[in-house]
Amino acid sequence: MADSQDTALIVFTPSGRRGRFETGTPVLTAARQLGVDIDSVCGGRGLCGRCQCTIGEGRYAKHGIDSAADHVSAWSETETHYNARARRRPIKAGRRLSCQAQILDDVVVDIPADAQVHKQVVRKRAEARDIVLDPAVRLHYIEVEQPDMHKPTGDLERVYGALAAQWDLHELEDCDLYTIQWLQKALRDGDWKITVAVHMGKRITAVWPGFRDRAYGLAVDVGSTTIAAHLCDLQTGEVLVANGVMNPQIRFGEDLMSRVSYAMMNAGGAREMTDAVRGALNELIVETAAEAGIGTDEILNATFVGNPIMHHLLLGIDPTELGGAPFALATSAGLTLWASEMGIALHRDARVYVLPCIAGHVGADTAGVALSESPHLSEDTVLIVDVGTNAEILLGNKHRVLAASSPTGPAFEGAQISGGQRAANGAIERVRIDPQTLEPRYKVIGCELWSNQDGFAKAVRKVGVTGICGSGIIEALAEMYLAGVIAPDGTIDGALAARTERVQKDGRTWSYLLNAGEPEVRITQNDVRAIQLAKAALYAGARLLMDQLEIDTVDRIVLAGAFGSHIDVKYAMILGLIPDCDLAKVSSAGNAAGTGARIALLNKNARPEIERVVRQIEKIETAVEPAFQAHFVEAMGFPHSTAPYPRLRQSVALPEAKKPAPPEGGEQRTGRRRRARAAG
Repeated sequence: MADSQDTALIVFTPSGRRGRFETGTPVLTAARQLGVDIDSVCGGRGLCGRCQCTIGEGRYAKHGIDSAADHVSAWSETETHYNARARRRPIKAGRRLSCQAQILDDVVVDIPADAQVHKQVVRKRAEARDIVLDPAVRLHYIEVEQPDMHKPTGDLERVYGALAAQWDLHELEDCDLYTIQWLQKALRDGDWKITVAVHMGKRITAVWPGFRDRAYGLAVDVGSTTIAAHLCDLQTGEVLVANGVMNPQIRFGEDLMSRVSYAMMNAGGAREMTDAVRGALNELIVETAAEAGIGTDEILNATFVGNPIMHHLLLGIDPTELGGAPFALATSAGLTLWASEMGIALHRDARVYVLPCIAGHVGADTAGVALSESPHLSEDTVLIVDVGTNAEILLGNKHRVLAASSPTGPAFEGAQISGGQRAANGAIERVRIDPQTLEPRYKVIGCELWSNQDGFAKAVRKVGVTGICGSGIIEALAEMYLAGVIAPDGTIDGALAARTERVQKDGRTWSYLLNAGEPEVRITQNDVRAIQLAKAALYAGARLLMDQLEIDTVDRIVLAGAFGSHIDVKYAMILGLIPDCDLAKVSSAGNAAGTGARIALLNKNARPEIERVVRQIEKIETAVEPAFQAHFVEAMGFPHSTAPYPRLRQSVALPEAKKPAPPEGGEQRTGRRRRARAAG
């Protein structure tokens, strides 16, 4: 029992915070005074339903308390009224609203995870951090004192006073002009009760009449090929809609340097590309908001990541300086801006945070990857590769992290490949080749059957077989290598034409026919070379960082990016995209850059954290490192010209090197050269 008639002891779990309060004190009031993490938008008025709690029943020997449901006040009329109209968040069985339950006697109160302010948004992968929910924009419902001729203060000043008194917000710096223009109408329409959005606890950025408990944010990864957006509920952390669109800047050049060249060679070219990406982004925002059933003006905060050139073009900065040494960024800092400054169609006073860049060729997207995958917190040495048109690479652990970029080009995404296409319905994404018959079987996106299974022709009729995407190209080349169709140096073995009609002459080289239908999908010698160039650049960048750390192996590898998340890690290693590693320690992270943007959206403390981490990352510039070219040349072979890949060989039987057949006419030319040398 309580020590006196006037006070009672309350203990909160799981935090363990405890204190003695006068009987009749609301549980929410006690929680706030003790610093207990408990959510509320309405300020204890029984409107939002976020502050639910569970009253402990029984003897708690650890705390020396006998707790029971009747040690707080009975179910109130406010709770009954709330539950009658609650749709999204009814009071769960056995729970109370902590703003309505008043302390009557010693009691233990549990605050469930979904009622905590800094709740965790759980990530699916075990090695990835959960996101602690603490967004930059929070909603506060207040009741504002009405104007009085004898107290000549402005409506805004009385709003400040209400926020200080009801929410303990004393550091408000200012209010946006548009919000001030709307404030008086909102106050009067809401009968002096309004909901206020406050950015970073300091600046009012939006007001609405009456009670409102939903705020939305957008996390965006502006890639050179695609733009990906995640619309999130800032109160729960839930991803409501994930959407994407092709980056229309592709028409100015598939790779990054070609876009820089366009800016250099065409007056107004940079502005043209800025307008293109912003136009596509705004269309994506409208589509995403409509899918979620909200207006674009309900999105109050956004975060952006992108490589340095996409970063500059999105911000309206000419990227010309990034086209040559010393690859100077206009700014590498994290930026907080108005969405309207960037021409982004969100709420009129929405804030945008752009993550920092690391260096001239390692951008905010890599900062997002670092925030998502946390190599700076890792006990073991991890290699993280964000595979895209330009591959960004991180290597390190909690002691030291290095970064580099490699110009892989768009081959991994299906570009510059004879039958290549982006990953869409109809694209071949999985390939297997029988090493005896050399016959292939494959799967296409949008169909669950393999091409050799009964019913495939009928099942695939709707989507068709339209080409081959990046993951399909990797598997096709790896299977061709394992079956002996491709030699370790990357040459297609024309001698196998005697065994199978799949190997066919293709001018002065050979090709492998994967699909004989319409359209034909074949792997040409030029396709093999394009992948060799891309994978050699990727491997060489990783190897260069390993040299800097003076290591020959890494403990684990993470493949990030849309391409990295879809390829089979075994085939990636068979081709030598990545260094040798235990296959069990190689994983895919999906769009880690986009995940980093989402972390920065949902947790405001992640923003200064990544700015600090970026300053500590050491950048290695591959373009000026002499060893890069040597590593590149050696990495052209499958899986590598000199590296033995012992751990891969424990899992996969790699073919022995053999001399492939020369191209058509090759024997005659070789013979003539020999005779000429002999005659000389």
